[in-house]
Amino acid sequence: MSDSDVREVFERYIDALNDHDFDRMTEFIHDELVENGRPVTRDDVIAELKGHGAAVPDFTWRVQDIAIDGDRVAARLFNKGTHTKEWLGVAPTGATLEFAEYAFHKVRDGRFYEMNYLIDAQAVQRQLGA
Repeated sequence: MSDSDVREVFERYIDALNDHDFDRMTEFIHDELVENGRPVTRDDVIAELKGHGAAVPDFTWRVQDIAIDGDRVAARLFNKGTHTKEWLGVAPTGATLEFAEYAFHKVRDGRFYEMNYLIDAQAVQRQLGA
């Protein structure tokens, strides 16, 4: 895949996330993959995303920077949403959260086979009052 193909996959993936069309992840994620160093299934990832969407129903991912190198995509994102249900072990606060995320994914055959991400957990905890 060319760099522009990889970018296009990532951008469509972000669009699907922002539409909260999590069942569409079959288009972007292999059946089995490595997420943050551990083997998981696509269904695991979908369940995780649905949990985020349920607890923060207006959750959005905004790409600030993106870099492509072969089958690798790295992105700096800012995530924002309102905490309306229990999330990350914290009762709903009604707070609007905004925090940074760094994503590093690998693409094969147009879908992610490795997904790594890091969020600013201290910012999330501070905003949740945890």
